[in-house]
Amino acid sequence: MSTGADRRGSARGGRLDVAILVGAVVGIGLVLGGHGLEGGSMRSLLQGAAAVIVFGGTLGAVMLSFPVRDLKLAVTSLKHLVVDDAPPADGMVSLIGRFALRARKDGLLSLEDDAERMTDPFLKRALALAIDGTSSTTLRAMLEDEIGSREELEETPARVFEAAGGYAPTVGILGAVLGLIQVMENLADPSNLGSGIAVAFVATVYGVGSANLLFLPIGSRFRARAQRNARRREAVLEGVMAIQEGLNPRLIDQKLRGLLGLDGPPPRSGVSGRAA
Repeated sequence: MSTGADRRGSARGGRLDVAILVGAVVGIGLVLGGHGLEGGSMRSLLQGAAAVIVFGGTLGAVMLSFPVRDLKLAVTSLKHLVVDDAPPADGMVSLIGRFALRARKDGLLSLEDDAERMTDPFLKRALALAIDGTSSTTLRAMLEDEIGSREELEETPARVFEAAGGYAPTVGILGAVLGLIQVMENLADPSNLGSGIAVAFVATVYGVGSANLLFLPIGSRFRARAQRNARRREAVLEGVMAIQEGLNPRLIDQKLRGLLGLDGPPPRSGVSGRAA
């Protein structure tokens, strides 16, 4: 029988990631604060025409670059920026350790009920394949293919936002050129020169600022998240294969901790010698 700890270890709990909130406030806030310290007005940065040119042009370029499916995935994945719903690596390692201990004492079939209750689809599939007697070669090939395909899918939002970060500065320059064209057309009318110059410079600010303070950092976060998830799935693969081979639970724990770069002693629940 599985324990409540097993089920809790497999469940996904959301953890608020305050770093992105603090980073956004610090990055954008200090840039605007520096502008104010130089005597600039916040009002001078509010240019509707520049915003339409930069953000509209960037959106159009991104839509031309990616299919609707990828764009929807990028938008729906934004929730992961603030709430990290990936299970803690420590919990996953200790869970596999308990499974290894039970399988070593009672056989792989004793994990069948646990596999059915897993909420992590990759771990559930890996355990099911091992319990069904899939050969180690086939098991590794199937799961490695899935790891690769899922990592590529999870990197889609990163590619979308990185593309936006590449387009935004260029569109900002386009907005600057359009503003200067307006200035040149109204040289005889000084009253219209100010708005044209404002659009020219603010468009550049919007393009460079949004790329380096929003789009590229968001893309980097998505790419790092995809890589962390891929590494976690690799650890699951190695753990399940070690269980299938009947390795010592303590060795499995040490192997997974080394793979995931975890420090500290293994949790008692993973290597205590008692059935979970």
